[in-house]
Amino acid sequence: MNNAVRPNRVRGFTLVEALVALLALSIGLLGLAGLQLAGLRANMSASWRSQATYLAYDILDRIRANRDRRANYEIDVATVPTGTSTADTDLAAWKDHLSSTLPAGNGSVTVEGTDDTEITVTVQWDDSRGKDPDPLVFTMRSRI
Repeated sequence: MNNAVRPNRVRGFTLVEALVALLALSIGLLGLAGLQLAGLRANMSASWRSQATYLAYDILDRIRANRDRRANYEIDVATVPTGTSTADTDLAAWKDHLSSTLPAGNGSVTVEGTDDTEITVTVQWDDSRGKDPDPLVFTMRSRI
């Protein structure tokens, strides 16, 4: 018989192996959290774009309902409607909805064409989250 000493077999994890596994798991979870955050940002941006489209159609429908007075719907971004006509109340409600729905939301309506049938609606809002000072602009053209 051989009296050679057999080395003891070590079973289980060492502390270093456990720490390395914990580090790898932590990095993976941080990456997953970053991915989730990027998805939430993209979802919010898409929601604002959908709202801008809806609001552009909203003012176009209001203009169609008051087709004979469509020239009264022309307004720029800086103007706040104050009159009591149907066009003024429609524009005031539309601008209020823009500012309450979209971050820094605003809009303009341009009536063009030889017979005032070409309508351009522009909706703008701040989608930068502090990165880009220029507003995002959605423009829709329609013939009424």
